[in-house]
Amino acid sequence: MAITKTFNVAVPYLSGGKVVEWELGMTYTNSVSGQADFYESVFSSNIVSTAVDSEFGAFVPKKEGSWTRAQLITLLSTISGGWDNVFNSQVESVITNPPSFPVADDSYVIPNK
Repeated sequence: MAITKTFNVAVPYLSGGKVVEWELGMTYTNSVSGQADFYESVFSSNIVSTAVDSEFGAFVPKKEGSWTRAQLITLLSTISGGWDNVFNSQVESVITNPPSFPVADDSYVIPNK
């Protein structure tokens, strides 16, 4: 199964003319819409700035127009690591091993005795 990840969520939150928080996310798909094994999930998370760079999920505030796609993808990578596992688990439970549900037998006849 080939998983496609599309970076398609980037919402800046501004304060004082600078981005102080980003909502970043991606859409995961594993097939083509309409096929039996198709599954899609959207993940997003917010990253808040700090005055000093930190090891995980933080950035130095700067003007919205100075952000590049590459910088956003790098920032996104600090939060998206677990999304691969979550998506694989979702596909496993919905497509590969879906839960079984009882099937109604509408032809059942109530016994006379």
